[in-house]
Amino acid sequence: MAKVLLSIPDKFLNQIDEIANNEQRTRSELIREALRTYMKRNVVFDVKKTSSDAELLENLLD
Repeated sequence: MAKVLLSIPDKFLNQIDEIANNEQRTRSELIREALRTYMKRNVVFDVKKTSSDAELLENLLD
């Protein structure tokens, strides 16, 4: 597994550590879960696929 170095303000890190402690998991686990949730909510649509799907739909409706 790769390691990443990032800068986080102390106050924010304290909040992260408090949540991780309350949930009895590691800081890394909490941050990974937060990033997974973010990525699921913010899926970037593939423009080519969207265009292709729209074309297929138009053909079906014609």
